[in-house]
Order: sequence, then C-alpha cells, then structure tokens
Amino acid sequence: MSFDIRRLSERKLSGEALSGEELRWVIEAYTAGEIGDAPVAAWLMAVCAKGLSDEETWHLTQAMAHSGQMLDLSSIARPTVDKHSTGGVGDKVTLVAGPIAAACGVCVPKMSGRGLGHTGGTIDKLEAIAGLRTDLSAEQFIAQAREMGLVVASQSSDLAPADGKLYALRDATGTVDSRGLIASSIMSKKIASGAEAIVLEVTVGSGAFMGTVEEARALAGLMIALGERAGRRMAALLTDMNRPLGRAVGNAVEVEEAAAVLAGGGPADVREVSLEIAALMLVTAGVQCDLPAARECAGSALRSGAAAEKFAEMVRAQRGDPSALDRTLLGHAPAHIADFGADDSGIVTRMDALSVGRAALAAGAGRRRKGDSVDPATGLRIISAEGERTERGVPVIEVLAASEQHAEVALEELRRGIVISDRPAEQRPPMLELMSSRMSSEDSR
Repeated sequence: MSFDIRRLSERKLSGEALSGEELRWVIEAYTAGEIGDAPVAAWLMAVCAKGLSDEETWHLTQAMAHSGQMLDLSSIARPTVDKHSTGGVGDKVTLVAGPIAAACGVCVPKMSGRGLGHTGGTIDKLEAIAGLRTDLSAEQFIAQAREMGLVVASQSSDLAPADGKLYALRDATGTVDSRGLIASSIMSKKIASGAEAIVLEVTVGSGAFMGTVEEARALAGLMIALGERAGRRMAALLTDMNRPLGRAVGNAVEVEEAAAVLAGGGPADVREVSLEIAALMLVTAGVQCDLPAARECAGSALRSGAAAEKFAEMVRAQRGDPSALDRTLLGHAPAHIADFGADDSGIVTRMDALSVGRAALAAGAGRRRKGDSVDPATGLRIISAEGERTERGVPVIEVLAASEQHAEVALEELRRGIVISDRPAEQRPPMLELMSSRMSSEDSR
C-alpha cells in the first residue's frame, strides 16, 4: 500500500496521529529510495513541531528496527545485556562497566557509534588503540560474544539501516531534538542488536541532549516502555553532565583513564558511575537478585583485576595491542600542547561540560560532520576539576591539540565555560536517579 508523504506531513502538522501502517510505509519507502529527502524532511519538521504519541513512537521504532538485520544471539549461553549512553563529555563508562559486567558472568555484546559534535564516541576511543578492529561482521561479533562474553564493535550498516539514513537527514535539517525521534532512534538499534536486557545511561545537563532531569526522566521512561514492549528487560540511570565526567576528554586520553580505573585508580566519579552501571547490568540481566549483591560482585571484579584482564582480552581478540594500555596516550603524541590557567588563584567554581566538549572538538578530538576524521592524540587533561582549588600560573586544563591554531580555538572555548572565583562550586552527585519497573525503591539506594 502507498501513501502520500505530503498528506501525512499535513495531517501530522494539524495534530493528527499517524497509524502504524502509515509510519511503516514512510520508513520502508524512504529506506528504499522511493521518496526523497525533501518531503521526508518536511515530515520530520512536522513531527518535531507536534511530537509523536507513545503509540506512534512504538510503530516508528519497530519499523526502523526491522528495516535490516535482526541479530540472533540465541547461541550465547550466558544472559546478554547491552548498555547505551545518550552521550556526554568524558563519558568512558562503557569501557569500564562492560568489562566489569562481563567479568561477573554476563555477556556484553555491544554495538557503538562514533562521536559527533561535542559528544564523544566509544568506537573512536577504542580505535585509538593500535591495530584494534571494530568493523566486525555479524558472525565475528556473535562468535566473540559467545567465546569471551565481551565485544564492542561499530554498528553494522545492515542493522537498522533506516535509522542511519533518517538520522543523517535529521542532523542536516536540524530535526534531532525530538523525544520520540531520539527514543525510536536509540531503541530501534538496541532492539535489533538482540540483547535480552538493556541498561540506559541518560545524561542530564549542559553537555547532554536532555537539559533537565524532567526531560531526561521522560526520555528514559519512554525508552524503558519501548524496550519492555519489545520483550526486553530494561533499566536506566540518570547521570549528571553539567560538568565533564572524569579528568580526560578525547580519545586516547579517555582510554588511558578507563584503563587507570580498571587498574584500581582513576577518578572517583568515573569509578562510581561505572560500578553502578555494571551492577544495573547484572540485575537487569538476571544474574544478581538485587543491587547490593550486584554492587559487591562488580566491586570484587574491579578490585581483583578480573575486569582489567577482561578488557585486555577483548582488545587482544579485536587485534589491538593490550600493551598500549600501559603507555601515555596509548603511545600517541599530540602535535601541540597548550595550557589553560587562571589569572588569579581560586576555586574552579564552574567547569561547563558543553564548553569543555567544544574545546575538545576544537582541539581535534571530534567531528563536526559525519565522515570527518579525528586525531586520537588530541583532547583535554583536566588538572583541577570543578570544586578544586587552583593557583595563579598553574594549569587548570592541558590542551592536547592537532596544531597551535587548534589549541587557540580550544582555549577560547574554555574561557567561555570555566569560572574561577573565591566561591565554592555547587555540589552535585554524579548519579541522579535510577529508573526501572523491576527494582524496588530499596534496591535503588
């Protein structure tokens, strides 16, 4: 059956809900090239103006999930659990929580994306490790998941291809900011990836898609409902992204920090969030009965070194060099280093995540458009974090840049977002709220 995309846009703009059949047709026809970018862009604008109902979001998610290959993970004996972050600045939690959870007995088969704009991408970070491959076939992906319980690979073009095409158009037309479109984009890929359980890290603040806890809670609730309707076990953790997570922002520098956390050191906030996400993964996958027991298991895997060994095992399996994890910046060297410091001594009262993310992007660590290259050696090292005291003439942030010109732009971004004064910083916990229909309020404490 065929529909008129212009008529569907008009109806949506007038506030009407579209049927599942109509939404499936839009996705199938656009993916097949039967309708062009311009009319679908108009439809997206109508969707952004009027929103999608929960029922419309469900049908859109299903249509995109089934637009390509649906991974079959039934050959994996261990419970499977996926993890997704809505993006942020310095968010290397997947690199820590995944190995912890895998060391505790679950299988973590994760397909990840690349960074875009000020938010980093797990695949870019992993590819900073010499030789490491992320372009695994479906057969290689499943085989590694089955054999060692941990694999992180780039999303296959066969997996939810409608989402990839639609997201590129959303990015080009400024129609990214829609809760229904964001939820269906994320969950179509997660459902197609095949894991039995999914844990979401929904970031909140200036460096995130969702600026307020209320917005993040609404998005998380919608994604949980979509996942459960598709037969998945779901949980979500809301985390603060008004300031960067940890003290490293970039690619090689973030892997270096993740390896430090797995070795028993690293920043406390990265360790805390990663352990909580790993514990949620264990409970949601069904291998631990409650969060206190899961937290103990996760902590033990980190303390014993089992999680660090699991990460090294994954790196080796994907043809990377695990010895690179012991080298500064994994053996990379930035072309230019500059320091951002304070004119006067004081407290770092504010370190805005968005400004820091934009500074890392300017340094060369990110991409402004899909297809841009990234420099693995570039990024930022935070020497004095928000809430800490710094002295005049002492660097607050070290800028690892692709050139002196890159560094100058990065320093300008930092000047916009860092405040040093005699006032203390606002106290904000890194974790804000746990959401799951399967856990009691006692579990969340």
